[in-house]
Amino acid sequence: MSTTHSAHEHHAQAADHHEKAAKHHREAASHHEAGDAETAGHHAHVAAGHAANASHHAGEASKLHAEHHNDVEEDA
Repeated sequence: MSTTHSAHEHHAQAADHHEKAAKHHREAASHHEAGDAETAGHHAHVAAGHAANASHHAGEASKLHAEHHNDVEEDA
């Protein structure tokens, strides 16, 4: 993803990825409890990917906010 997305879009994407990560963490816990380590590992891996994507989108939103703040200060 590039910074051509708005900060709002990045925040929304970050939230979506956090929700998906949480879902996969719950699935991993459930499979682990049932003794299915292979499926638990798969869900844990997918959760980690979603967490990384959430972090990326949060970082992009943060950069856009900083750029906007700097533009506002320069106009003052």
